[in-house]
Amino acid sequence: MRKMIFLAMLLSLLPVTASGQQQKLQKRPYADQKLFHLGFTVGINMQDLILRQSGYVNENGEVWFSEIPGYTPGFSAGIIADLYLNSFMNLRIIPTLHLGSKEPVFKEQASGETFETAVRNNYITLPLQLKLRAVRINNYRPYLLTGPYGSIELAPRKNQPVMLTPYDYGVEIGVGCDLYLPYFTLSPELKFCFGLNQMVKANQSKYSQSLAGATHRMIILSFNFE
Repeated sequence: MRKMIFLAMLLSLLPVTASGQQQKLQKRPYADQKLFHLGFTVGINMQDLILRQSGYVNENGEVWFSEIPGYTPGFSAGIIADLYLNSFMNLRIIPTLHLGSKEPVFKEQASGETFETAVRNNYITLPLQLKLRAVRINNYRPYLLTGPYGSIELAPRKNQPVMLTPYDYGVEIGVGCDLYLPYFTLSPELKFCFGLNQMVKANQSKYSQSLAGATHRMIILSFNFE
């Protein structure tokens, strides 16, 4: 009986001991309670277009189809403005510059003739994100984020085989993890952007006419410093 009482007392002390150890291990324990703070983000992106074929037959009897077979990494950089809502939610605005390109390949149905082009895009996006955070464990805190965004292309190029509208809007979803370091918080983050706007701009090019529509997609791997 005495051994059982001693074991019960020992087990009852374990949570207190573990709690004390966790508190000692935490770096900047009050970092998440700031009402407002700034930061910056850098990363790489992969841009894509979801293409819809029109099946258009031109005056030469040609029918062109298109796809984007590969992806070229681009660069992203932005400023973070974060507003504390409660212990598990933050509201964020992150104006970001995305530099990148898309490389569609067009193929004629009968002859097999191909045409490759590059669509270079430099976007400024303005996402409004809701950051949903889990409970902090020592110096780690995973989170989810979601929210709408709007974007505009800087200096769109003219007289291209495929013209895209300079404006887009859509939604973002992502996951990340806050890593608490002695002087700042580092957050690796993976985001998926789903454009909702019709991006193809009508012109007389046979390649543009072969498309019934296109919507923008982008994957961003970023590192946030806050």
